[in-house]
Amino acid sequence: MNRTVPHAETPDRGLPGRRRGPFTRWPTGADAVLATVMFLLVAFLEEGPGDTMALRSRSDLLHPALLLFVAGAAALFRRRRRPVVALWVTIAAWLPTLGSSYSTMGGLVIITLYGVGRYADDARWGPPGIAAAAAALVAEGVFHATPWGDVGFGVVVMAVAWYLGRRLRLRAEHADRLRREQAAEARRIVTEERTHIARELHDVVAHRVSMMTVQAGAARMVAAEDPRGALEAMAAVEEAGRQALDELRHLLGVLRPDAERDGLGPQPGLADLPRLVAQVREAGLEVSVTGAVRESLPARVDLSAYRIVQEALTNVLKHSGPGTRTEVRLCGEGDALTIEVLDDGGGDAERAVADAHEGLPGHGIVGMRERALLLGGALDARPRPGGGFRLAARLPTKGEPA
Repeated sequence: MNRTVPHAETPDRGLPGRRRGPFTRWPTGADAVLATVMFLLVAFLEEGPGDTMALRSRSDLLHPALLLFVAGAAALFRRRRRPVVALWVTIAAWLPTLGSSYSTMGGLVIITLYGVGRYADDARWGPPGIAAAAAALVAEGVFHATPWGDVGFGVVVMAVAWYLGRRLRLRAEHADRLRREQAAEARRIVTEERTHIARELHDVVAHRVSMMTVQAGAARMVAAEDPRGALEAMAAVEEAGRQALDELRHLLGVLRPDAERDGLGPQPGLADLPRLVAQVREAGLEVSVTGAVRESLPARVDLSAYRIVQEALTNVLKHSGPGTRTEVRLCGEGDALTIEVLDDGGGDAERAVADAHEGLPGHGIVGMRERALLLGGALDARPRPGGGFRLAARLPTKGEPA
């Protein structure tokens, strides 16, 4: 009976609160822009003196290496769908340029190494890719007499790029697995609660049918001597039958497992609320009840209203403890019953509020919301700004279920 309010969320939406950048919102467009920018950089820039970069002359642009740059940029654009292929194509395009002024594709190799870590399903492709890229970088360093410290730093950058991609992939997989587990747990709780509700409604219908049987038998016995009394008894049977059929409509589609019922008597309703309040008062909760329901309620609404109040008070006692001031408000005007349960958080309001934000969705909120939804109503539960918790439920008393 956790007071956590579950949120409906799909795995594709990412972690809650995480900012989504252009590579997440528009992956194809962002990759196209990245590939174009990298192509322009490697095509128009070359290494200058003193580790600087300079623009190529116009005559140097028309060179066969331009085709290799196009191949590398195209592979970069496909880094999400074919990360391993993109890496090897980029390395293969880089190799013929080693030792020349056109050997400027190291940045593309770093990005595709990151892509292998981030998007490749098999992590075994990472080390061979790093080794091949490192070998090409060492050969480049030998051709240009690059200090070994700079070469080693370049190798580390390549390895770190793959590692960062891999860590982000593992983190995303963990978050996705956690969301699937939460969704499965929520579905399990809803199924369990539906079964419990079906069991209770089954008992309500069984009780009404038993009453119909008794009344019909009484009518048969007095039919000859007291026709008027028999008619009244049959009218009661007709009304009970209509109510039973109304309750049966809410049982359709809900499978009730073969299990023994808790009892053969009628299920509780709001008429039993004083006894429930007395019980929680004995446990130390300071409870007050305001409002009333003037009209008689359908049995399914009466039962669900009682269970929602019972669950709400149980949660207050569990999360805020004895001594918590709690108010139950009832309003049965119009075609709906409104229930509101307010508490002040007890002696540790901050902890009560924190309980509402931590942990997996539990039976409490999920079960109460399921009861309200099955009746075509709604339920809202959230911490109060000044401390404590507020639960509000609206249960239609007429009409069809949602």
